[in-house]
Amino acid sequence: MVEHTLIPEHKKLNEEDSEKILKKFNISRKQLPKIKANDPAILKFEPKKGDIIEIIRESPTTGKSLFYRVVA
Repeated sequence: MVEHTLIPEHKKLNEEDSEKILKKFNISRKQLPKIKANDPAILKFEPKKGDIIEIIRESPTTGKSLFYRVVA
């Protein structure tokens, strides 16, 4: 498990949540930025190609910002 103050929290979305995000932003998985399956921050999730990862970054101005990546 990778825990460091500079590494934001990562979460693997289930299929239902993934579909909600894609519908909310009216995009396909191909349009999301990519993250490698061997990225140390997501190895604990045993990622598979096509999984969507939510990245939660702390921000001094907005509190929390959410970013999404698809496993390549």
